[in-house]
Amino acid sequence: MTSPKKLHIKSYGCQMNVYDAQRMADTLAGEGFVETAEADDADLVILNTCHIREKASEKVFSELGRLRVAKDEAARRGRQVSIAVAGCVAQAEGDEIIRRAPVVDIVVGPQSYHHLPTLLARSRAGEAAVETEFPVDDKFNFLPQPKAEAIRARGISAFVTVQEGCDKFCTFCVVPYTRGAEVSRPAEKIIDEVKRLADNGVREITLIGQNVNAYHGEGEDGRTWPLGRLLYRLAEVPGVLRLRYSTSHPLDVDDSLIAAHRDLKALMPFVHLPVQSGSDRILAAMNRRHTASDYLKIVERFRTARQDIAFSSDFIVGFPGETECEFTETLALVTEIGYAAAYSFKYSPRPGTPAAEMRETVSAPDMDERLARLQSLIDSQQSAFNRAAIGSTVEVLFERAARKDGQIVGRTAYLQPAHVMAPPDIIGQVKPVRIESLERYSLLGELAPIGALTSPQPAASLSPTGA
Repeated sequence: MTSPKKLHIKSYGCQMNVYDAQRMADTLAGEGFVETAEADDADLVILNTCHIREKASEKVFSELGRLRVAKDEAARRGRQVSIAVAGCVAQAEGDEIIRRAPVVDIVVGPQSYHHLPTLLARSRAGEAAVETEFPVDDKFNFLPQPKAEAIRARGISAFVTVQEGCDKFCTFCVVPYTRGAEVSRPAEKIIDEVKRLADNGVREITLIGQNVNAYHGEGEDGRTWPLGRLLYRLAEVPGVLRLRYSTSHPLDVDDSLIAAHRDLKALMPFVHLPVQSGSDRILAAMNRRHTASDYLKIVERFRTARQDIAFSSDFIVGFPGETECEFTETLALVTEIGYAAAYSFKYSPRPGTPAAEMRETVSAPDMDERLARLQSLIDSQQSAFNRAAIGSTVEVLFERAARKDGQIVGRTAYLQPAHVMAPPDIIGQVKPVRIESLERYSLLGELAPIGALTSPQPAASLSPTGA
């Protein structure tokens, strides 16, 4: 009996890449590949790359240098190893990757990974295997259904891509160039995928897209559905206990999405809504097409619809030309809203983006100092938000066994890890938990009687600053 070929995928960056990595594995399962956690043990290694973060390309080429050594060692032992670079760095760099790193056999962009079996065959036949065009065909029409055992092995939470690409063209962002224009999957395809996941034990679905609330797919009734309408339909799927979505753009928050948060118990009251800056001048330079005041009004619309809602966000510090005064406007915005969590980064130029050509720069020491101040404020808000849970009883969806014997870990509606001593048969269930203490970012508690939930608090008292 022939031994199965082994596949190792290392993903960088966003949730989209986590989903794409799983679909690559599903595609290659049909070619006889099984996944392995060790790159040195694999017959095919895929680096599924992200171009958003700083020095993304350099990190990929550094990893390729290590893989070259492993590939040469495997060849000396008579074993052929193939190396592929996928994702957004592949899309941006194309043939340049193979020129700089001849160890690479395959380069494939994020819209073409359904062609991996063909590309692998071309590579092993000695032909060029680079595909970074935006294909006319929809890759989702060609991706195989994941096997039931693969779904169950991935746990009780799953990502589902509903939308790809972006038409916003923020001046700092490469996504429109690496992922292409906005495109939305038909609702029927998404519903079928969610049903299959739920039938195999998935209880929490996170809908993802580069700009997920720009979703405008064809609905079951033949009309164009916004994200809110899709959420209403997915809430009807048996077995789905929780729904989430990420990442959103303020411009695409419409009434149907607000209503979904008001009406759907399954839709979690936690919204990731990137703002990037609190300065209107910087927001204009970023081409965000909204002001700080616009953003605050959107937050208030959510809070009016659901009083227990909380927010996370993204911030860029040191965008070209940002003054100290403009940075303090960001601090003021953060203080006013009160975030449960947030991600913040120093600006770094992305080749080919308009911001990369801007000449007014912020010095590295100023960026470091501003980032430290912003992160200190965000950390204080997150800590206050977590401490506010102590003494309350909250719903937790349990995911897996924890490292401590006898302990099970799950997540609250706000993605806070929560640990309890309990039998493993609660995995996949939502249970009330009385929170007793906080250990770093994790909540510790005990199972509570059904019906013992604490009443939702007003948004003002839930926000870490009391804003």
